[in-house]
Formats: sequence, structure tokens, C-alpha cells
Amino acid sequence: MTKFDVYCDSGANIPDELVKKNDIRVVPFVISVNGDDRVCRQGDEPYSEVAKRFYAAMREGAEVKTSLMTSDVIKDALLPSLKAGKDAIMFFISSGISGTFEQAKAAQKELLEEFPDRKVVVCDSANASMGEGLQVLHAAMLRDMGEDVTTCAEWVKDNAYKINSYLTVGDLKYLKRTGRISATLAIAGTLLNIKPVLRADGADNAKIVSFDKVRGRKKAIAALAEAYSEIAESPSEHVAAICHADSEEDALELAKMIKERGAKDVIVEYYDMCTGSHVGPGTVALFFYGKDRRGEEKKEKHLFRKKAAQKS
Repeated sequence: MTKFDVYCDSGANIPDELVKKNDIRVVPFVISVNGDDRVCRQGDEPYSEVAKRFYAAMREGAEVKTSLMTSDVIKDALLPSLKAGKDAIMFFISSGISGTFEQAKAAQKELLEEFPDRKVVVCDSANASMGEGLQVLHAAMLRDMGEDVTTCAEWVKDNAYKINSYLTVGDLKYLKRTGRISATLAIAGTLLNIKPVLRADGADNAKIVSFDKVRGRKKAIAALAEAYSEIAESPSEHVAAICHADSEEDALELAKMIKERGAKDVIVEYYDMCTGSHVGPGTVALFFYGKDRRGEEKKEKHLFRKKAAQKS
């Protein structure tokens, strides 16, 4: 059986210790902060310290720009594995959020022409942050159990939309900048202390969309836990993850809440800087295995509202 290596972009947001433990190859995004390029998730300094400075700079008004990962960067990253006679599987942030997946498909085409005896699998995670990362960790587990890259790819095909993502933000201005809400709604929401709850949808090119809105930060964090209660499946068998954009206290409180709801274990990590720049400081996001998102939006929203009404 041919061995294979597991790759992901740095947006997968996997903590450094898990990257090393699971032998995962991370290809970093590059972002610009006030005109200076910075490589995401790379270096000897603990990521938490890097992230704290990054989100502090955003709060002070730093100009942050992101860019696509090119096909040449992706191709160069995978070459060592293929030259060593290994297959490769690589995960990317949802094609509905970034064009990087299309760059990866172009790199895949070139690599297969150069290495016709190798298998190169490119996976659209239909997610972002640890919604992608949880899939990557499972792929590494399957590899270590002795499965081949084809079996791993089949698991992703069957389960990518069972990884659910819910988040709330600290400041609506970042959603306004990315066009997810209007300027009028951002102003009104700020004045009325309205906090949105967003989620990854079930579309073929999954996007982050508005799911609900509540008044106040505590209710927004509670809404994430409530979504977990309604949608998580076999929580005692699956690891969940929480990523935060320098809002550790809220993240730990949310971790406590979902553990009370049966979560096996919870990874807590600072939000990836590339995707985090689009949602801003104060964001808290929850990722977990649950009901398939495809075609479930209306049912889930009804259940969520019904239970929230009963508690009010």
C-alpha cells in the first residue's frame, strides 16, 4: 500500500502541537499588515503570541489584506512527497470563500501529468478554520490506521458537510467590510447591541452566511452552545473545536458549556489570521461533527428558534 502525506493550508487553524503530533504538512497563506507581508502559522514563536499582536493591531486600525495561494506555491509544497514516491491529499478552505481551491486544482493537474503513477487528491473542505482542521486531523488518523489515500478521500466526500461551523463576532464593521451585512445594518446592530450568529451553509461552494441574531454578547455565546445541543451527533465520540480572535475568556466559557452537553474533548485555539482578518477581533467560532448541513438549514433554524423561545 502506497503511503501518503496530508497537507492543508494554514487556514485550517490546527494548533502547532497537533500539526507535529500528526505529521501534517501546512502550506501557509501570506497576509499584508500595513503594507508588510507576514507568513501565517510559521516560525518558532508560539502562535498565541503572534495572534495576540495581530488582533491588537486590527483593533488599532491596521490595514490587513489577504491574497490567494498560487498554484505554483501549492505545486512546490507537494513535490517532495511525490518525488519520495508518496501520494498526497490536501485540504483547502471552502471554494465559496476563497479561490485558492481552484488554484489547487490547477496545481493538481500539473502534478498528475508530471507524476502519472501517483495520486494527488484535492479536497474542498466546505468550511473554514477548524471546520477544515477537524477533517485534516481525521485524515491523518486514517493514514496512521493504515488506510490509503482513496479511502481517506471517500471519507471526506461523505463527511465534509457533517462538520458544522457556527460563529459570532465582536464588531460588526468587519462583516460590513466583507459585504456580509450592509452599512445600515452594521450601524443599527451596533447601537442596539445586536450580535449575529453565522454558520457555514450547505451549498456546493459553501459560504459563511447569517443564521440568526440575538441581543448581547452572552446570548450570542449561548446561541453557539444551543446550536451544538441541537445539531451535534454522538458528541461523546467526537472532538469539537473553538477558535477565537483574542477572546479567550468567552472561548473557554463556550468550551465549558459544550462539555456539559457531552463533548468528548474541545480544542481551543486562536483564530487563524488570514480568515480571522475577515471577521475581526472578538470573534468566537465553534466547529463540531453533527447533522449534514445540506438541506437542513430550515429545519435547524426552526428547532433553534423554538428552543430559544421556550427559554425566554
